[in-house]
Amino acid sequence: MANGGGGGGGSSSSSGGGGGGGGGGGSSLRMSSNIHANHLSLDASSSSSSSSSSSSSSSSSVHEPKMDALIIPMTMEVPCDSRGQRMWWAFLASSMVTFFGGLFIILLWRTLKYLWTVCCHCGGKTKEAQKINNGSSQADGTLKPVDEKEEATAAEVGWMTSVKDWAGVMISAQTLTGRVLVVLVFALSIGALVIYFIDSSNPIESCQNFYKDFTLQIDMAFNVFFLLYFGLRFIAANDKLWFWLEVNSVVDFFTVPPVFVSVYLNRSWLGLRFLRALRLIQFSEILQFLNILKTSNSIKLVNLLSIFISTWLTAAGFIHLVENSGDPWENFQNNQALTYWECVYLLMVTMSTVGYGDVYAKTTLGRLFMVFFILGGLAMFASYVPEIIELIGNRKKYGGSYSAVSGRKHIVVCGHITLESVSNFLKDFLHKDRDDVNVEIVFLHNISPNLELEALFKRHFTQVEFYQGSVLNPHDLARVKIESADACLILANKYCADPDAEDASNIMRVISIKNYHPKIRIITQMLQYHNKAHLLNIPSWNWKEGDDAICLAELKLGFIAQSCLAQGLSTMLANLFSMRSFIKIEEDTWQKYYLEGVSNEMYTEYLSSAFVGLSFPTVCELCFVKLKLLMIAIEYKSANRESRSRKRILINPGNHLKIQEGTLGFFIASDAKEVKRAFFYCKACHDDITDPKRIKKCGCKRLEDEQPSTLSPKKKQRNGGMRNSPSSSPKLMRHDPLLIPGNDQIDNMDSNVKKYDSTGMFHWCAPKEIEKVILTRSEAAMTVLSGHVVVCIFGDVSSALIGLRNLVMPLRASNFHYHELKHIVFVGSIEYLKREWETLHNFPKVSILPGTPLSRADLRAVNINLCDMCVILSANQNNIDDTSLQDKECILASLNIKSMQFDDSIGVLQANSQGFTPPGMDRSSPDNSPVHGMLRQPSITTGVNIPIITELAKPGKLPLVSVNQEKNSGTHILMITELVNDTNVQFLDQDDDDDPDTELYLTQPFACGTAFAVSVLDSLMSATYFNDNILTLIRTLVTGGATPELEALIAEENALRGGYSTPQTLANRDRCRVAQLALLDGPFADLGDGGCYGDLFCKALKTYNMLCFGIYRLRDAHLSTPSQCTKRYVITNPPYEFELVPTDLIFCLMQFDHNAGQSRASLSHSSHSSQSSSKKSSSVHSIPSTANRQNRPKSRESRDKQNRKEMVYR
Repeated sequence: MANGGGGGGGSSSSSGGGGGGGGGGGSSLRMSSNIHANHLSLDASSSSSSSSSSSSSSSSSVHEPKMDALIIPMTMEVPCDSRGQRMWWAFLASSMVTFFGGLFIILLWRTLKYLWTVCCHCGGKTKEAQKINNGSSQADGTLKPVDEKEEATAAEVGWMTSVKDWAGVMISAQTLTGRVLVVLVFALSIGALVIYFIDSSNPIESCQNFYKDFTLQIDMAFNVFFLLYFGLRFIAANDKLWFWLEVNSVVDFFTVPPVFVSVYLNRSWLGLRFLRALRLIQFSEILQFLNILKTSNSIKLVNLLSIFISTWLTAAGFIHLVENSGDPWENFQNNQALTYWECVYLLMVTMSTVGYGDVYAKTTLGRLFMVFFILGGLAMFASYVPEIIELIGNRKKYGGSYSAVSGRKHIVVCGHITLESVSNFLKDFLHKDRDDVNVEIVFLHNISPNLELEALFKRHFTQVEFYQGSVLNPHDLARVKIESADACLILANKYCADPDAEDASNIMRVISIKNYHPKIRIITQMLQYHNKAHLLNIPSWNWKEGDDAICLAELKLGFIAQSCLAQGLSTMLANLFSMRSFIKIEEDTWQKYYLEGVSNEMYTEYLSSAFVGLSFPTVCELCFVKLKLLMIAIEYKSANRESRSRKRILINPGNHLKIQEGTLGFFIASDAKEVKRAFFYCKACHDDITDPKRIKKCGCKRLEDEQPSTLSPKKKQRNGGMRNSPSSSPKLMRHDPLLIPGNDQIDNMDSNVKKYDSTGMFHWCAPKEIEKVILTRSEAAMTVLSGHVVVCIFGDVSSALIGLRNLVMPLRASNFHYHELKHIVFVGSIEYLKREWETLHNFPKVSILPGTPLSRADLRAVNINLCDMCVILSANQNNIDDTSLQDKECILASLNIKSMQFDDSIGVLQANSQGFTPPGMDRSSPDNSPVHGMLRQPSITTGVNIPIITELAKPGKLPLVSVNQEKNSGTHILMITELVNDTNVQFLDQDDDDDPDTELYLTQPFACGTAFAVSVLDSLMSATYFNDNILTLIRTLVTGGATPELEALIAEENALRGGYSTPQTLANRDRCRVAQLALLDGPFADLGDGGCYGDLFCKALKTYNMLCFGIYRLRDAHLSTPSQCTKRYVITNPPYEFELVPTDLIFCLMQFDHNAGQSRASLSHSSHSSQSSSKKSSSVHSIPSTANRQNRPKSRESRDKQNRKEMVYR
């Protein structure tokens, strides 16, 4: 392409075709001018007109000598080629020679190595044959040269291997050095790509001085580093040929050598430097090395994006090169000026098949490339882009991490997260009655919330956050900062079809959380009682540090068992640990008094120093009268060394206990602010104050606060039960660890018969075969059951076990004498009861009638009209998808019983069982004058003794309820029905006016204690978090005395173990228990007709050490006209001035009476036929009248001082 050749081509053309001749000749002068004139594509006529004056532009050949000024395309001091030649081929040749030269050397080496191996193999066989033939004649010395050569070869191979291993370590991302090197190479590659973007604004080929061009110097430094890294990779490669053909190697071949050529020629060619964009493909690997990408979706997304972007940028660089250069066979005359970013735009509209046409390829090379690129690009665009969008769209909306707020605690809630469970939890946890709930709630669940749940989270966005993940994944636990959380709460699905599987899932969650952070406090819900034992297998599970398992079956059946002994107690307890807002009703209806009691909850607070030295009854009376607070228990820490670390709860201890500094009290109040009065009370400052709202922190209290103190009133929040102050526990006045047994206890100790379990908490008998307790209809009818408990159970061989042991254990608590135990008759499928029998065969007075609760013949056979309580349960409730039909069996059984009619053939027997004119209370008999005034019946407890005193008939004072009505109508049978779906409560009472949308606690069946749903136990989660003693108190009241030690024993043997009566075990019977006190007759009869509740409270507390805490009142007692309705409702903690009516039953906490069983020592322990007589006998010996007490004050009081020991429960 000589200068003369180009000129000749131009001169041979005619004057009219000068432009065409110039284009055909393609002279280097004109080409150079076109390239260096800011990339403007000029033809021959425009080139000549730009080099001549504007007036003589018609003939380009005339002005050719003046074009010598355009030979140097850029105003640079260093001259390029004086002839204006392009040197692109030199840059390209350097890359091609490097690539093909190296490839040739590698192939040649492999060929020679193969030939050498073949030759050596053949020679080795010949030498081996000669050695075998002449082996016997050769000496040892002849073998030494061969051995020396082998050693030398081995040493050489060892050295090469070491170098190769060192190079492999240097470029491997498995070491810190390797990771740093890999990341550095990637960063420098991106830097080289950025330099290419900057240089793309210059001409494709230009003259540049290496010493003055800063970007060229940086690019040179980068490429020197790439060359060294290439050498390391080459040394470390196992297969040199495969390494030579790698994408990264090809990138180096076409980018590194041209830089050295540009330094030598003092000119720069943009060339194939765009290939550095292919390094973006390794972006995901780099992020994985840096531990940034961890999930498969994120890795896949980055891979797709990096491949798409690198291909896009690389193709745009090729188009930019060929379009700005032109076709070589056209002498580069058909080029067009396109910027790099215009090429990027062109490639995108091409891949997307939009093709606006505003930018397009003009060169043949460009168009040929576009033909092939549009095939691959379109396929890539159609496959990659939708997948990228899908991955971005499927990115977890709640996949972030929790950021802890300074000074604010947070808890993690996981497990069964649904709209119902979350709304119930938040309603109770964030209740306004709680004092300053400065806790943020973090929900963690593996399924994103639906729209309703999402809206609920948004309504509480200031205190609630949701993250998608699983507690079984340590990464998700780190996201929610479980290590700094105050607690972790695990919710269970109460309506699942397989309770054991649900419990197993929650246990696995506990294991995962404890494995990640052993010190975290966990509160979990469990469905089945027997699954609680598995939590004891977790080494870091520690109930002493606040870990708690809320067993729904245990508490549910315990509440129902309580209702068998004290109707309405389950409703009262359920309302106490649930946060309810006060609803004011002006009308004088039963709802008004019920809702006033519903607004009360249970709280804890430290007692003021003003109470130090006073007895518990004195402090309790002062709090009720002066502070308008009801204190029912205190926390106690034993002063004995052997039990110093055991903190216990004393419920209504006797007057022998004196309050010490730092005593924690349990109160029933409407909100937490009221309870602070017990802490702020000062006798000097508040003694004359009548308005309790004025009792606030005084100057005396401020002086006390300034002194060093070991307790803080704020500790009651969150962890009220975990107190560590050694001087802040009350002390018993007597430190004798054992009671001196009374007469009844001595009789029990003398007999070598196991009557109680090994802990002394429950009545026990030797295991019985189920065949011995099965009754036929005829046998049941002949037994003449009365005053018993009928349990109607729906279930079959495939039903999930509900754990009937939790129902029977409270009814067999040892704080009842044997003759006070109510006989329990199960009516249901024998196949189901056989599966439950293993846990029931150690309890006395249990019988089974195979049948169905829907059969009236079976119900009549067990004398359901004479029972004290009928319990309706179902084990099939969760096997139905339609929630409205889950309770169909229980509702049908309830309606079936209510519609039954009975004759009056047993008259007096039934009247006795219902508490109407029982023996010993008939005023017509001179021997049975009303000196005792109350009918004593057993009541259930969970660790505290609860004597129940049922209502007595007083002639002329019954509210027009005749005995004939009681025995003729099934509607008067006391029943409690378990429900799964709260809305189904509307079907239990056909005569109420409850709205279907009414909350459960506002419905009449729940207020009357005839319905119970497991949903009311949801409030225990938040109540336990704020004060773990609340759960202990509830379990003490409803389970009959279950303790962690007993649970460990049941976990080992799955049954109670019998034990001989000892002073230690008999002392466990001395437990406070709940009672129902009748006002129709007895020592409180004078207060029953128009008296004040406060006077009754003080009299019962001072005279009998009984602590009253509620009323069970007839629904229509407020009406002035007599009513036929016998339904009652619960009033919790009425005020002092509350007016009483004669038919009221009073809930109270009574001390254990050792003498109640003395006259009954000869009663039979096993005969079914003696049930009626024992029932009649149990109606005597309750609270003696004042006159009788005066005849034996010294003996009773002295024995109380010597023999009474307060049992303590966690």
